[in-house]
Amino acid sequence: MDALDRVVKPKTKRAKRFLEKREPKLSENIKNAMLIKGGNANSTVTEVLKDVYALKKPYGVLYKKKNITRPFEDQTSLEFFSKKSDCSLFMFGSHNKKRPNNLVIGRLYDYHVLDMIELGIEKFVSLKDIKNSKCPEGTKPMLIFAGDDFDVTEDYRRLKSLLIDFFRGPTVSNIRLAGLEYVLHFTALNGKIYFRSYKLLLKKSGCRTPRIELEEMGPSLDLVLRRTHLASDDLYKLSMKMPKALKPKKKKNISHDTFGTTYGRIHMQKQDLSKLQTRKMKGLKKRPAERITEDQEKKSKRIKKK
Repeated sequence: MDALDRVVKPKTKRAKRFLEKREPKLSENIKNAMLIKGGNANSTVTEVLKDVYALKKPYGVLYKKKNITRPFEDQTSLEFFSKKSDCSLFMFGSHNKKRPNNLVIGRLYDYHVLDMIELGIEKFVSLKDIKNSKCPEGTKPMLIFAGDDFDVTEDYRRLKSLLIDFFRGPTVSNIRLAGLEYVLHFTALNGKIYFRSYKLLLKKSGCRTPRIELEEMGPSLDLVLRRTHLASDDLYKLSMKMPKALKPKKKKNISHDTFGTTYGRIHMQKQDLSKLQTRKMKGLKKRPAERITEDQEKKSKRIKKK
């Protein structure tokens, strides 16, 4: 039995708090990513991992030592690192003659590899090479995907989902205009994926809405899709399943139209309109003769019922 698989009983309050943080929750923590360097990683792959880590901070863990592993053949080491660092996303960099400048990006479900995609680096420009101002650490990016392949091909569709998971950052309830500081742009064209990073500059426009300019910040990558290891449809659906407690409860007798207008249905008992209080007017008052005839009719009805 693996040491990490055993049931651990906390001996101190600090250990108890640590284990409580890792327990399953209805609203899960922000997904952390681990960036692992392979046993034969070159300087290009190392720089790519450092730059991605700079974008992911503080929701990432960078392993500086080399780890001899092959994710497509044996995933036990990745699962071990995932348990150790409590990360559900990973990026693995390696280099060899058959697959030069190789990146494997993937995610885990219940500490087991769900899906991973292998990408080849054809061109790389680092953060250091582009001499522009950078964004502060922990800034939430805007993600843009361009290209029909991201909506048509299954491999590219999963890659889009994986990249959104990897770079989305924390979930926020409100957005401030000044907080929209940088953009990650992914373009799928002619079998390649172009990854660009831009800083957003808000300029004066003479009106309330500012004029927007994009300034390349780095890193810049030209990638090629190589191998894929995708989860089955059933396992993928299971990983996307929402807990019952988070599902919105259906409200009875309420409906919405296409424009978002809410309609409610009210159930009422049958009303006796004869007892309905109306506006008092002299012209609507009953004469004494009419009242006498009504009283006689009511008395005759009671006698018949008896």
